[in-house]
Amino acid sequence: MSDADLERLMGHSTSRRVPAGEAVFEQGAAATHFFLLLHGRLKVTQVTEDGQQIIVRVVHPGDLFGFAKALQRSDYPGTALAVSESIAICWPTELWPQFIDKNPHLAVTAMQTIGQRLEEAHTRIREMSTQEVERRVAHAVLRLAGQAGKQEGAGIRIDFPISRQDIAEMTGTTLHTVSRILSAWETKGLVEGGRQKLLIRDMDGLSALAAHIKD
Repeated sequence: MSDADLERLMGHSTSRRVPAGEAVFEQGAAATHFFLLLHGRLKVTQVTEDGQQIIVRVVHPGDLFGFAKALQRSDYPGTALAVSESIAICWPTELWPQFIDKNPHLAVTAMQTIGQRLEEAHTRIREMSTQEVERRVAHAVLRLAGQAGKQEGAGIRIDFPISRQDIAEMTGTTLHTVSRILSAWETKGLVEGGRQKLLIRDMDGLSALAAHIKD
């Protein structure tokens, strides 16, 4: 975007600091704003009709989120919860059509984001339909490492607080099952856990596990 376009865009924005544990918006609430995450991490959760909570995506710095208008929705389809202190820029939803019309780059970015989310959703549906749990967990951890991995010594640390319950909600399984799998991986030297921490010690070993476990 040109400096002039960027200045006009930012002229309509406000910034919001979200402490860890607080929601930017909640599932079913009126979609009054759309957002760009500058700092921190968010997890977007949905509660299914039977009351089960699942994590549908993790929002990383630089991601657009909450643009329900682009999905032809008047409400937010999920809850965006800060897993670490976060800062987001937001704009009123009614400005979305105007921004798309005047800023082709924003429209392209939004289309790419929607496409990525659809691809991620299809991948997760395929994994849950065809793969046993350990392989699903391995793929989820590898995706997190690719999106938010930070080199730490000889390993890769997931660079935001992540619990075993979070991984269970990402993979459609139970906390007990994820705990059993991660404990076994720690014994094998694949990962190192801790309170809301996850360090991958052996990326090659975990990748082989994800690729070669038989369905």
